[in-house]
Amino acid sequence: MTGPAPGADRDAADELARRVAERVAAHPAVVRLDGGIFGAVATYLPGHRLVGVRVDEHGGPVEVAVVLSLAAPIPEVVAQLRARVAAVAGGRPVDVTVSDVVTGPAGPDVTVEIGP
Repeated sequence: MTGPAPGADRDAADELARRVAERVAAHPAVVRLDGGIFGAVATYLPGHRLVGVRVDEHGGPVEVAVVLSLAAPIPEVVAQLRARVAAVAGGRPVDVTVSDVVTGPAGPDVTVEIGP
């Protein structure tokens, strides 16, 4: 019996991080993904860091840090984000941290960089 190919767990974690970032950034109350304190919430992808999402290749929790607009109630938005991430997280626990808030709407300039 053979196990997964070397690096397969890392590749799966990288792909999950990209999917999580896209789902979270698409929420209208998310102003941006954020690295949290000291920029610790990040996934190291080939050639760059994906800030605001940390996915452990060993099946640990999926961590997300965001800056939110105050246009919607924070607990409601956090629950929605947790549900969005849980839908693709394969049963992993999901931790959502609100790093900061801004007044007003999130605006159309919300982007997530997932390429080099």
